[in-house]
Amino acid sequence: MSTTVGSFIAGGIAACGAVTVTHGFETVKIRLQLQGELQEKKDAPKLYRGVVHGGSVIIKNEGFRGLLRGMNCAYIYQMILNGCRLGFYEPIRSNLTQTIFHDPSVQSLGINVFSGATSGIMGAALGSPFFLVKTRLQAYSPFLPVGTQHKYRNARHALSDIYTNEGVKGLYRGVAPAMVRTGFGSSVQLPTYFFAKRRLQRHLHMTDGPALHLASSACSGLVVCLAMHPSDTIMNRMYNQTGNLYNNAFECLWKTVRTEGVLAIYKGFFAHLARILPHTILTLSLAEQTNKLMRKFENRVLPGRAENV
Repeated sequence: MSTTVGSFIAGGIAACGAVTVTHGFETVKIRLQLQGELQEKKDAPKLYRGVVHGGSVIIKNEGFRGLLRGMNCAYIYQMILNGCRLGFYEPIRSNLTQTIFHDPSVQSLGINVFSGATSGIMGAALGSPFFLVKTRLQAYSPFLPVGTQHKYRNARHALSDIYTNEGVKGLYRGVAPAMVRTGFGSSVQLPTYFFAKRRLQRHLHMTDGPALHLASSACSGLVVCLAMHPSDTIMNRMYNQTGNLYNNAFECLWKTVRTEGVLAIYKGFFAHLARILPHTILTLSLAEQTNKLMRKFENRVLPGRAENV
């Protein structure tokens, strides 16, 4: 097992632990983003009025099961996305730095951003079908429906139904905005995390440990949310549509802004923030610990290779 594979596994495990805690906020966020889709503000119903109200309404009408719809797909997607994002970031960064500066230890903001975006885009492309199904399962409500409704029995039925009716193209509907969204988020997530970590160590003299990981992750989560939310709204609307309501991401953006106003692309922002902050904190903090465990495992199983990395 190489360190890249080890980091992939460690990153995926860390992300699954995080999504277990934050999945409910994602459900609320998606419904807020789809609420009033292509309706003028005065005509749009407000079935979900913010994070707390949205969560309480879903629990009241659908139980906790409604809040946790699509969690199995979320686990698979997080394994793929964060496995790629955390597993491939450092190899891409160090190889580029070695090629350009002839020293892999050099920290270049441009290379760090590029490495984060590239690793995230890889994960988004590979995991897109699972995110699509997750989005549709979370959007469905037999009590307070918003957006297009898809009545799937489970994730397997959803994948089968989409493939039967739309083919592989249907499974990858919305992959372009998904890659843009994740590229934005990934380009700032790890560079911001490591930047904050170095600054906290240098200026506040924090030592490596849970407190430093928590503070660095919180800084990273805030920046990620600000960077990726508009494209996140477009992606979820593209994923949830049936037919050709939107032919591409640009048309979706144009129709959304023209009909609902500029602020429509920030629908569900606070629900997103409520999800992304703990998710980023848990993912990056857990990744530090799971990476340490993975390195110990590799040192025991493949001591020769671990020393040469």
